[in-house]
Amino acid sequence: MTYTTHPALTAVHGRLRGKVVLVTGASSGIGEAAARLFAKEGASVVAAARRMDRIESITEELREEGLRVWGVVCDVTDEDSVAKAVKSTMEHFGRLDAAFNNAGIPGAMRPLHELVAADFDRVLATNLKGAFLCMKHEIPAMLASGGGAIVNNASIGGLVGAPDSSFYGASKWGLVGMTKCAALDYARKGIRVNAIAPGPTRSEMFDGWMATEAARERLAAAMPMNYIAHPDDMARAALYLLTDEARWTTGAVLACDGGASAD
Repeated sequence: MTYTTHPALTAVHGRLRGKVVLVTGASSGIGEAAARLFAKEGASVVAAARRMDRIESITEELREEGLRVWGVVCDVTDEDSVAKAVKSTMEHFGRLDAAFNNAGIPGAMRPLHELVAADFDRVLATNLKGAFLCMKHEIPAMLASGGGAIVNNASIGGLVGAPDSSFYGASKWGLVGMTKCAALDYARKGIRVNAIAPGPTRSEMFDGWMATEAARERLAAAMPMNYIAHPDDMARAALYLLTDEARWTTGAVLACDGGASAD
């Protein structure tokens, strides 16, 4: 049985009009799709990533379409880099209303006893500490702007266990917990904190894991909905949580996994 994918959809409502949104890991995959979608939904988008050449290409393309997009270099493992990205956002746009903390990396696919501590440190430095550093600097900016909304990019790997995924799972389970705790910290201060938990999604990270078409076919066949998601599917889930449509939602983790975690 051949798996199916869905093409990218189009923006329709301008649901982020007037908002300033920071997106990390915006140089490819879900982050790039989010930066594009948020801009088309009316936001002033700060696209942040380590690969400035790629960011410049994306932002130039979107600005030619008349959209408000600005690129900054940001390595989420480096607190000074994160602080500079948020500061630059405030200097450029004068406020910060929302953030999609999307930057992440995969872990080595091996049994736990075959893994090495340096890889553990590397994965958690990006996937967990990186999100912490982003929120640490985003939240004061949002408080100064009167409130806001944050979405962290977790994973189905933060909802259910999987073999050969100890480091990645640890980082994403930790991110789910941190999201819930941060939501309670700021629930009375005008900042909502939620997460999405993507299942298999075509991206650079996914293609690194599933390098062959046969492997993708097998994985899709194991999914209840028999398809591997488009990055835009995840961007739209994040979009909902960032808009006022989700104004009564905080501390939630939205599973975007085609039903894989339902059982």
